Amino acid sequence: MSVILAGCYHPPMLVTLSQVRSAIANDALTACFQPIVELRSGRIIGFEVLARWDHPEGGLTLPPNLIDLATQDGLIDTLTRQIFRKAFLAAARLPAQLSLSLNVSPIQLKDRRLPNLIADTAQKSGFALNRITVEITESAILDNIEMAGTVVRDLQSMGCRVALDDFGTGYSSLSHVQSLDLDELKVDLSFIRNMASSRSSRKIVAAIVGLGRSLGAVTVAEGVETEEQAEKLLRLGCAQAQGWLFGRPSTADRLPDVLAAPPHQLAPQDPTQGDQQVPLCLEAMPENQPALLRALYEGVPVGMCFLDRELRHISINRRFAEMNGAPIGAHLGRTMMEMNPAIASRLQPYLHRVLRGESISELEISRPGHRIGEERTYLASYAPAFDESGDVIGVLVAVLDITKRKRAETALREAEEHYRNFIELSPHGVWVADPHGNILEMSPRWIRMSGLTPEQMRGSGWLLALHSDDLASTKLATEESLRTGKPIDAEFRMRLADESFRWIRSRGVPRLGSSGQILGWYGTFEDIDDRRKERERLLAQVRELESRLRLAEVVTGLPVD
Repeated sequence: MSVILAGCYHPPMLVTLSQVRSAIANDALTACFQPIVELRSGRIIGFEVLARWDHPEGGLTLPPNLIDLATQDGLIDTLTRQIFRKAFLAAARLPAQLSLSLNVSPIQLKDRRLPNLIADTAQKSGFALNRITVEITESAILDNIEMAGTVVRDLQSMGCRVALDDFGTGYSSLSHVQSLDLDELKVDLSFIRNMASSRSSRKIVAAIVGLGRSLGAVTVAEGVETEEQAEKLLRLGCAQAQGWLFGRPSTADRLPDVLAAPPHQLAPQDPTQGDQQVPLCLEAMPENQPALLRALYEGVPVGMCFLDRELRHISINRRFAEMNGAPIGAHLGRTMMEMNPAIASRLQPYLHRVLRGESISELEISRPGHRIGEERTYLASYAPAFDESGDVIGVLVAVLDITKRKRAETALREAEEHYRNFIELSPHGVWVADPHGNILEMSPRWIRMSGLTPEQMRGSGWLLALHSDDLASTKLATEESLRTGKPIDAEFRMRLADESFRWIRSRGVPRLGSSGQILGWYGTFEDIDDRRKERERLLAQVRELESRLRLAEVVTGLPVD
């Protein structure tokens, strides 16, 4: 069993060989359980089993020399059986998805009987072998790689998983690690403890996580004590963790309480930072990730490139090269200033902000096209690229060609301008209403004539400009059309801004849906005051002439044709 001082409940104390013999003979050692959590969810997925001695003076503790004395005296297998048996019996009652991680000493890894010891103890305790992870040390591998490989393969053939404990602190070569086909790499707590203050520790942890991913092994961080450490590990892609932040070692009787506690949730990230430092994790096997990333990089209809801190082109895709009008090879190693001085000089202030950690999105850039007289427009976004320690190492660039969209927008603006000019020059104004006759839009001419603001005019507010004598008849004509769907045709006097009145004729037709329902109304209005007054003058003349003729008939007694 390995000694894990960070899990002790009391300061360690040394013991004598006779005390060790007595403790083992009296079965005085017990198993404690420290939670192992999934970092992403905070959910407990298993426990590491830790040997503890309930000493009458020192309390529940693990003397630092206990394992060495038991090994030297040939009692390590007996001690292992006692701890494993108690752990298996306690964990057999736990949910089946929870696993146990067991420590074995370096000398046991040289013994072909170790797999049988674990299998026999688990079988007698009713504990499934596929719920067991056996933790071995780098020093054990270095001592006898052939025997270690044999024992590891025997354990895995039984269904057990094998983890390399305290990775990074020993002397085993990467070839040894690869040859053992390990299931887990446990990052030593010394690197975790210094992550916040030491960039080199962060880089080592990132390298171990990357190595584990490339080998298909899960990475487990030991000794996590702070939220900051846990957040950095999550961002680096570490899968699992254990430490006092998630729970101290507990005795078997307290396991139900430990499992009943809600999952540990990491503090939410700063919303201003977004997901810029969250690692990219593909579900595919690591060996397929470069091909998938390359396919994504080349397949998107967006120009993409990576610039280093000197703004040199380190990587670009074909679409970006086409936008710049030069082959990919012509870009690599050259700066933006060398490739396109005019654009680079305009962008430098923005890029310097990005190198300080700021993201800049949807920056519109216009530049000459590859054809004479051609103008092209691009929408560019620039984001800082961070390394595993949080330092900016370059700029990620994404460029979208929006020339067609800009041309369409320009054409639309010109069409709208032509339409507005036409409306202004036309003797008719226009209006738009909803299915219930509430005005949505009205020509500027109405606004100028009535003196009402657009807000006052909308809905039924336009009625405020009508002569009181015409209000009832206009409402009646409008309501009849809304009810029947017949065209609107109403004449009324409108109060002008100078308080005078002019006659207006308003006409409208419904816009019908596929099933005949009214979706809205479109209409026009025109100033008919002069026409109306001329008509009234002519009618007055006709009435006057008719009056004279009737008078002549009375005086002469003769009919007048």
